Amino acid sequence: MTKILMVCLGNICRSPLAEGIMRSKLNNNSFLVDSAGTANYHLGKSPDKRSIAVAKKYGLNISHLKGRQFSISDFDAFDVIYVMDESNFKNVMDLARNDEDIAKVKFILNEVYPNQNYSVPDPYYGGDQGFENVYKMLDEACDNIAKSLNS
Repeated sequence: MTKILMVCLGNICRSPLAEGIMRSKLNNNSFLVDSAGTANYHLGKSPDKRSIAVAKKYGLNISHLKGRQFSISDFDAFDVIYVMDESNFKNVMDLARNDEDIAKVKFILNEVYPNQNYSVPDPYYGGDQGFENVYKMLDEACDNIAKSLNS
């Protein structure tokens, strides 16, 4: 079973969207997808209502997900760790213990724009359109991930 972790700052906007999108594109018997935040602001909380709404618009239910914080044990539990931006990347890499941990960490948008390390913008302080834009970015990246994993 391939295990994928999506990581953003608070685990209520981008990473739960990425988790829901990725789950919808993979066979649940062969893949496990989870999400986490690098900060502890929203532990145990549901995703932002705007993330829930944009996911629902596209037929996905992420309302049951709960925020959790990234931990060192996630390096052992997951095969690949997708981060949403440079800050998430630095925070996760700061916890890496060795080259094996480091090799697991990737920018999710590198699946669309290889080696560019583009960030998925944090839509938290913006309006609904920001969530829509983030959904579309993540959907394209997750499509590419799913195609490579299912081939």
